[in-house]
Amino acid sequence: MSQRSVRLKLLGEKSSVRSILILSTLFLMLMMAFTSCNKKTASQDYDNANDEEAALDAKVKKGIKPVADTEVAVIDAGDYGKIVIELYPNIAPQMVARFKQLIKEGFYNGTTFHRVNPELGIIQGGDPLSRDNNPNNDGTGDSQYPNVPGEMSDIPYERGIVGAARKGASPMPGGGMTETQARDTANCQFFITLKRVPDFDRNYTIFGRVIEGIKNAEIIAGAPVDAGTERPNPKIIIKSITLQPHP
Repeated sequence: MSQRSVRLKLLGEKSSVRSILILSTLFLMLMMAFTSCNKKTASQDYDNANDEEAALDAKVKKGIKPVADTEVAVIDAGDYGKIVIELYPNIAPQMVARFKQLIKEGFYNGTTFHRVNPELGIIQGGDPLSRDNNPNNDGTGDSQYPNVPGEMSDIPYERGIVGAARKGASPMPGGGMTETQARDTANCQFFITLKRVPDFDRNYTIFGRVIEGIKNAEIIAGAPVDAGTERPNPKIIIKSITLQPHP
């Protein structure tokens, strides 16, 4: 092989090595930039979550003692008996006003307790769609009125507390529903807790408490359900909810 050929070969090898080094350096720089960007995004997500949590906590009413309304709501559940609820307008004025408005309109008459869960300790009702013969839409209905903003308080979810059901957060890239938005989706459905449920604290509007008939609510919670669901079968129909003077 001539000296010229050897020299060209060596130059080619050096050029190849140099190209590999340059490409390797560029790859490492890109990886470092990508990692830095990911760390920044994760940090931003963490900060945003903390900011949202702090903002939500700032809206929670703290240290306010419930004051009962002059009227109580009386649920007539037919064979399951009656459940009497005192209402707390000083804690959740908008939800109490909505509940009383719908009661006066007869909105709840003929709806059902469409969800029971004795393990969690909850019964839920008030969905207008529970009147129809399609069990798959139970729990998804609202009244004809706009949603009620969240009115969270630091009252603990104990036995007999009445809360406003709402949608859950469903964050997705580019859309979905944040927890802040989800807390403003209460409308007409309500639930009663039959034991301490700390996970509900400060997360759902409390607007009343059962003062009579909690045992009836427990019987409802233990009713037979369709396999694999929380839906009572046969239906547990709310014959009526009426307003009566607080005893």
